[in-house]
Amino acid sequence: MNPATPTRIIPSNPERRLPILLRRAWFGLNQSFRRRIAQAGMTPGQFTALRTLLENGDLTQRQLTQIMSSDANTIASLLSRLEKLGWIKRETHERDRRANRLHVTAAGKRKFATVKPIAADLQESVLNVLSAKQRAVFLSNLAAVADACQEESDAEVDSTF
Repeated sequence: MNPATPTRIIPSNPERRLPILLRRAWFGLNQSFRRRIAQAGMTPGQFTALRTLLENGDLTQRQLTQIMSSDANTIASLLSRLEKLGWIKRETHERDRRANRLHVTAAGKRKFATVKPIAADLQESVLNVLSAKQRAVFLSNLAAVADACQEESDAEVDSTF
């Protein structure tokens, strides 16, 4: 083994592997995506925000924060950068003057369109280790695990009040 090549240490108890496996998968995917889209001048977080807004229509900042499973400060900073780049606009919410609707601009749509094929290629490459049937089951199971994790997080927040 090459001393420069890191060895992967896998925990011996499979029941304790979930956080490590999820983190390793997310970290590897995020780093690969970051490198692939760097020349486009976009970050994975910016792509995810634009994608979420385009898929769900105009959202409030709070809704975007919830859908992206992030925290309010991170999303606020991300939105400020997107706004400075001219990729989104904030418009006063029609029913709640304290809230803003987030709208993807034409420039934001064009930028997203240039990066979307890169994201699709990466996803295809990563999921290529599974058959089409396995992919469907895996993504369904991953969604169920993500929902359960969110429910646990929400239950913790609810129990502290």
